[in-house]
Amino acid sequence: MSRDYILHRVRTSLGRSPSEPIPDPPPARILIPEVTLDARVASLIARVEALAGVALETSDPRAYIASAIAGKTVIASNSPYLAACGISSLPGVESGITDREQLRNACATADIGITSADYALADTGTLVMLSSWAEARMISLLPPEHIAVVPRDRILTGLDELFSILPNPAEQSSSMVLITGPSRTADIEQILVRGVHGPGKITVLVAP
Repeated sequence: MSRDYILHRVRTSLGRSPSEPIPDPPPARILIPEVTLDARVASLIARVEALAGVALETSDPRAYIASAIAGKTVIASNSPYLAACGISSLPGVESGITDREQLRNACATADIGITSADYALADTGTLVMLSSWAEARMISLLPPEHIAVVPRDRILTGLDELFSILPNPAEQSSSMVLITGPSRTADIEQILVRGVHGPGKITVLVAP
């Protein structure tokens, strides 16, 4: 069956002719609900925990992380927010790496990767990561455990609000990664396994 014949059948079923111009797509339907910041925080925490992650709000993320990383090898992103929180300077935290090969080796041997997040989505518990010099992708994807420290004012209601802020993510970054809970797959015999394609444990700290 030829390509032209298939396209002819499609046009006929749609009531169109070959010379008819392609109509403009319908306008994007974006709905941003009115949700208080406290309600967004509560929803984000509940959604992350429903996905077998750990989430909590803390006024002192540095103290929490200092306790969580004791005795472990840790790599942190170059996020200015992590530096402002004093996390990058914690004993045992390796940060400030700019060489790609050195960063890859550090991530491959680290127990924990610590990042911030550009945004978080309250309705699904999703972290939005824009790849940059400050937030290298492999820090959130390669170590077996990921800790993300998210400023509470970066929590959005959902995808509609995200795309109203970033209508063209490719103009901001070479990669936008959406992380929803620990890595999981059920490709083999429909048996759920965590930590195959990324961290098997994720912790989200909502901070001031």
